[in-house]
Amino acid sequence: MTPAARLAAAIEILDQVIIAARDGGAAADTIIQRYFASRRYAGSKDRRAVRDLVFAVVRSLGERPASGRAAVIGHARAHDPGLLALFDGGGHAPPALVHGEPAARTGLAPAWLRDALAQRFGEDVDRHLAALLDRAPLDVRVNALKATRDAVLADHPDWHVLPATAHGLRLPPGTNVEALPEHAAGLIEVQDEGSQIAAAALAVRPGETVVDLCAGAGGKTLALAAGMGGSGRIIACDTDRARLAQLAPRAARAGVAAETRLLNPGAEAAALADLAGACDAVLIDAPCSGSGTWRRNPESRWRLTPDRLVRLVATQAHLIRLATGLLRPGGRLVYIVCSLLPAEGEAQLADTPGLAAWQHRVLTPADQGCDGFFIAQSSRL
Repeated sequence: MTPAARLAAAIEILDQVIIAARDGGAAADTIIQRYFASRRYAGSKDRRAVRDLVFAVVRSLGERPASGRAAVIGHARAHDPGLLALFDGGGHAPPALVHGEPAARTGLAPAWLRDALAQRFGEDVDRHLAALLDRAPLDVRVNALKATRDAVLADHPDWHVLPATAHGLRLPPGTNVEALPEHAAGLIEVQDEGSQIAAAALAVRPGETVVDLCAGAGGKTLALAAGMGGSGRIIACDTDRARLAQLAPRAARAGVAAETRLLNPGAEAAALADLAGACDAVLIDAPCSGSGTWRRNPESRWRLTPDRLVRLVATQAHLIRLATGLLRPGGRLVYIVCSLLPAEGEAQLADTPGLAAWQHRVLTPADQGCDGFFIAQSSRL
């Protein structure tokens, strides 16, 4: 593909990303994969160049643009003027520019989100926003049920220990983890450093009964099971059947025995009635804005609205109440959101009857180099 053809492809993909962000469709990575799945003529260098351009444009625009073309023009004028010369209308190039043609405005985040983050970071907000839009590193967790970090590291001297974790390693950018023999053997799992720290906060022990209340595809479930040494009982729950179904093959590869329960929204307590007051520990990795993971999904800034945030906050409060009812007296609760918005963090800890005083910490890309997380710990009175 010529540079102009790559630009045209990026514009086409961005149009789809913008529609998906508006309508709740697929993530940008998925859209890119689907786009090239039907365009086998594009080589690996072409795919990489188009992907890099798409994400560079998305990162440079805080507000959702009107079109992929307007997005690229705005990005080019602010950050990469050489792209403008590729709008010449020849061959597979985008049509020529028109005088006064609309261009998207560049920026770090919508104004209302910047204001919300300023409540946490004050005058330092722009430093944290800029870090949230850097490229994310690639981290893995060594599965303690099958290997040690030192043993894995011995075969990969270019990997680096994550000292804030017990089992974490950082890999060189672009490593194809799924092609590694350690992945196929269940020795490692992709998991961000912050996510590993969050899971470890529950301090699980062998023989306990543990619930991962919003397990998704089970990344933290696997980390908890490894922390339990393969003994005890772990129950992974979620309302998303497709995501929860991904846990079984991952658990089999990791050597983990985990129960799964598909929950119906609004009827979770009934589905978990047999566990009421009987659990040693519960992890809530709650649905959230995802503002702490903008490095990985920068277009999620375009998806979030004040109304959606209100709905998320209500769901989070409901989950804290639900989890409290599952715990035995003295049982431990960890509430996590991959968000840095105070409404999803400290504000959720204000009215939680039945629980001891909370302790919490905040992880940020700017300060810890991992995804952004709010992690709070308490126990049942």
